[in-house]
Amino acid sequence: MKRTLLFVSLIWIGAACGSKKKYAELLEKYNKLDNELGKTRLELAACLDERKKTSSEVEYLRSVNYKLLNNIGELSTLSKKEAENLERSLETLKERDLQIRTLRDALTKKDSVLLALVTSVKGAIGNMDDEDIQINVEKGAVFISISDRFLFKSGSYELNQKAKEVLAKVAKIANARPELELMVEGHTDNVPFRRGLLLDNWDLSVKRATEIVRVLQNEHGINPARITAAGRGEYIPVATNETAEGRAANRRTRIILLPKIDQFYNMIEEGMKALK
Repeated sequence: MKRTLLFVSLIWIGAACGSKKKYAELLEKYNKLDNELGKTRLELAACLDERKKTSSEVEYLRSVNYKLLNNIGELSTLSKKEAENLERSLETLKERDLQIRTLRDALTKKDSVLLALVTSVKGAIGNMDDEDIQINVEKGAVFISISDRFLFKSGSYELNQKAKEVLAKVAKIANARPELELMVEGHTDNVPFRRGLLLDNWDLSVKRATEIVRVLQNEHGINPARITAAGRGEYIPVATNETAEGRAANRRTRIILLPKIDQFYNMIEEGMKALK
């Protein structure tokens, strides 16, 4: 209505003045004002919409803030109730950490014992043919692997003199370290064997192991309670049995020096007692 009256007024003024030029100028100004009014209305609508959105966000933030304040109160209450349990949990973690360190120390000591033992064995045996005697560490024990051609005649379980010299050196180490246990394993190739009372490779491997055990016990005074004799037959080869060289490698005797596990358990138990 206001826009119509303004327009009529402008026409009247134009007619009254009798000037087309003046009328045109006023009409141009009117159009500009009308355009600006339209833009202003659009901007106002946009501002109102933005205000509405902002109001919603403010309400959301207020709600979140309220919830956070409530949660902080709940957490404060919870921490008071669970403080003792949390402290006990921390103590448990500390104890477990000490236990892990104690176990690690025991394993480190065990590795040190094995390293010293290998050094002692190699020093005692001296310069032997590497093809006949091999010394290494496997699974927490020291293995002395001796080729049967170095110990016995083919198909026999009678020890030769050179073999007894090596066994004497091994026995010296064993007697100096009463904490060690010994296992003697006999191994053969897969060629069928039968002679006298020996029925097969099982019998031959066991007989060779017990022959060495008797020497260690009877000639060198090692307590038999520390020694185990085992025959493994042909069933744990280290090489192929398809060649002469492979079969020779499989015919062997292993003397295993085993640190008593009890001593490491005792060390661990002592460490656990120290925690109490």
